[in-house]
Amino acid sequence: MLNQLRPALVLLVALTAITGLAYPLAVTGIAGVIFPAKAAGSLIERDGKVVGSSLIGQSFTSDGYFHGRHSATTAPDPADAAKTVPAPYNAANSSGSNLGPTSAALADRVKADVEKLKAENPGQPVPVDLVTTSGSGLDPDISPEAARFQIPRVAKARGVPEDKLAGLLAAQVQGRWLGVLGEPRVNVLALNIALDDLARK
Repeated sequence: MLNQLRPALVLLVALTAITGLAYPLAVTGIAGVIFPAKAAGSLIERDGKVVGSSLIGQSFTSDGYFHGRHSATTAPDPADAAKTVPAPYNAANSSGSNLGPTSAALADRVKADVEKLKAENPGQPVPVDLVTTSGSGLDPDISPEAARFQIPRVAKARGVPEDKLAGLLAAQVQGRWLGVLGEPRVNVLALNIALDDLARK
């Protein structure tokens, strides 16, 4: 019996060391050398201080900033650990809302958001990504259409001409990867940082 058990234990220890330690450490080390910024979390710095990551969205609610997608992530309720409370863009609890098309709560929330956005920018179709959540709840990007839809509100709040914001936005649009994969997108944090930089000039 020991003759049969020994090879199995040796194989278990060897594979654990190779696939659980050596391989992850090697990949992490190589990524740190070849792509140091990405391996460190794609952090964005401003005035020497980390203000976020280009991979994780942030909640912007002021009229003077572009807003990202809704986030359905939650966190434990401080008053009752058995319950959760909304915590937008909570990277420790990536999740979608899990509300289906027959959900009254989802329909009511989307309807209210659409009405609010129509009042904000009358006569313009509301981009779908401004009223829906992503599967992860952490999406840092919106479509160029969703960003353009918000230009009148941001321009009014900041007292900046709309055409100037349109030019700023155009410079922030990222195209499809290799020209074919994915969709054009705008990173909301990068766009808002560029917006603040514009105000400094």
